[in-house]
Amino acid sequence: NGIGGPSSTPINEITDGDTWLIPINEIRDGGPGKDGIPSIDSPNFTNANDVDFLNDNDLVIGIINNNEVKAYPHIIMDWHEVSNDQVGNDFVTINYCPLTGTAFAWESIANGIRSSFGVSGLLYNANLILYDRHTDSNWSQLGLECVNGELIGAKPILLDVVETDWKTWRALYPDSKILNRQTGFSRNYGTSPYGDYATNNNRFIFRPDIVNSTLPNKERVYCIIDDNTSKVYQFSSFSGGKVIKDSLNDKDFLIVGNESIINAFELSPEYHDTNFSYEYKNEEGTIFTDDSGNSWSIFGEIISGPDTGKSLVKAKSVVSYWFAIAAFYPNPEIYT
Repeated sequence: NGIGGPSSTPINEITDGDTWLIPINEIRDGGPGKDGIPSIDSPNFTNANDVDFLNDNDLVIGIINNNEVKAYPHIIMDWHEVSNDQVGNDFVTINYCPLTGTAFAWESIANGIRSSFGVSGLLYNANLILYDRHTDSNWSQLGLECVNGELIGAKPILLDVVETDWKTWRALYPDSKILNRQTGFSRNYGTSPYGDYATNNNRFIFRPDIVNSTLPNKERVYCIIDDNTSKVYQFSSFSGGKVIKDSLNDKDFLIVGNESIINAFELSPEYHDTNFSYEYKNEEGTIFTDDSGNSWSIFGEIISGPDTGKSLVKAKSVVSYWFAIAAFYPNPEIYT
């Protein structure tokens, strides 16, 4: 696969006697070993208008925290999976699993202590298991939980990220900082270590226990997660731009975006009135507006209007390959 020799065999011999929250016989050894895929612990950045190493269709993971705006290209994260960084004065771990197409950002904290995270070398349902360097506990990325070790059962403190193409991100945030190729490692950035994996629906390096054929395995979908259930939104359903209200587990959500970017928010009572309407608008950092004259960003913050500075609560969500969501949160509902 370009990074290390994968193994399809369970790793019972190194986990027997340990307590895990996931089935031991479904954990796989990814091949390179612990930190064999090295995290980026001293990231360097280039201003967006000076970036010359990305194409319009290259995907990036974008974050805003305390008014600092950064993005992390897939073509770099494919080779490292974890970047321990400081965003808006907070220590943040950006983590991306190229085998499931999933990205999260969470606070770099383990047991209340600042830590950093690395790649454990283990996988569950083809998805990254991280470890924290403070307690050496193992964390399931897409499961959003510590699944083994001293902190078993702990949940990461999430920060909002969006995933989109470089053209879209650059237009929304032309002043952002972009993780560059000065990582301290020599890698062939721009060439995937996994070949055609991202586009070949029939190719698995690690086949998950559950495979759902409702959608193509590698279709990128946006997914809201609530407890052990999920609801999936296809990017094609937002072609041309759309704002919808929807529900999952008796919670109401606002889902906004277009064919290139989607984000979702829990509707608070203040913005829940069925007569309160929203309209898609993609212009100068605005993605949607409301009938009170407010303009909202893709991160759910009012950036101009009478309620400037207010924001919606981010839904627990992720962009993912369809197969991975179906494996972790079986039988997801699909928005139509």
